[in-house]
Amino acid sequence: MNLSTNISAIDLFCGIGGLSHGLKKSGIPVLAGIDSDVSCRFAYESNNEADFIGGDITSITGEELLNKYWDKPGVKVLVGCAPCQPFSTHANKIKDEEKEGGKKWNLLNEFARLIEETDPEIVSMENVPNLANKKIFQEFVDLLKSKGYHVAFSKVYCPDYGIPQKRRRLVLLASRFGEIALIEKTHDKSNYKTTHETIGDLPRLDNGQRNPDDALHYTTALTDINLKRIKASKPNGTWMDWDEELRLPCHNKETGGTYKSVYGRMSWNEPSPTITTQFYNFGTGRFGHPEQDRALSVREAALLQTFPQDYKFYQNEGDISMTKLGTQIGNAVPVDLGCVIGKSILSHLQKHERL
Repeated sequence: MNLSTNISAIDLFCGIGGLSHGLKKSGIPVLAGIDSDVSCRFAYESNNEADFIGGDITSITGEELLNKYWDKPGVKVLVGCAPCQPFSTHANKIKDEEKEGGKKWNLLNEFARLIEETDPEIVSMENVPNLANKKIFQEFVDLLKSKGYHVAFSKVYCPDYGIPQKRRRLVLLASRFGEIALIEKTHDKSNYKTTHETIGDLPRLDNGQRNPDDALHYTTALTDINLKRIKASKPNGTWMDWDEELRLPCHNKETGGTYKSVYGRMSWNEPSPTITTQFYNFGTGRFGHPEQDRALSVREAALLQTFPQDYKFYQNEGDISMTKLGTQIGNAVPVDLGCVIGKSILSHLQKHERL
């Protein structure tokens, strides 16, 4: 059966297309993605055969989406990952971000508004696990239930689905057709995909080096002191492995033991730490290469986020910016998690004979 005639998706807060590409990989066509960061347009449209709608989501109406994309019968799937900074554990320490009703908190309400205006048969949202504890999330779930959706949500450990990264995410699925759930886990501790399986075959890089055959396989140069620190670091070790003269003043404070993974070196034999927007900075997490004395390259982070090797991130090499790519790749939904969501939706629709 040709799924493209029966089902289609629109991706809110799409970024460079991690979730969209995962849906596409699963077999669900994506018609459009919406994001306020217009620098994502090239990567999104080049890889997903979908339109990129650049702009503030508050200016997008359901009527526009229905008229341009969902004007024919079929199963409508509305997905998205509202920017997670207001809901993260780190942001909860920042008073301005914690105020519910603020601009970023309101993005989830905009998602709810577009659900009401487009009336999709299937809804999926991916976000940080901490969101599940917030009043705004419960209101989102209550709205879906009041509209007749069957709602399920769970906290997902990405290695359980073959994603080589210790990322934990909240995934919500909602359907008008009946009970819906994620597909069964595909991996366990005995066969988690490791960092070595994912990036171990890439060409070696020295500190600050760029691979001549891959514009994305490059790293920022470490300072002299950080180069000494990474040389003193062990896989899965901490700054406590260093000699005293290499330690920072904060390490000697009582709170210094709280962030032991900062300036850490990754391990080959397990999934990587969560890839953040600062993966290229050795001092912001466990982003030291397992054996080479450097931080992660852009290519390595993209692969750990399960973007395929041929994913197009830039139009011209002159457009490459470590800061921009760090934000785009770190904020993305891992492609293979998007594929899991897509497979779950398709399994559900087949069960209810909607395809």
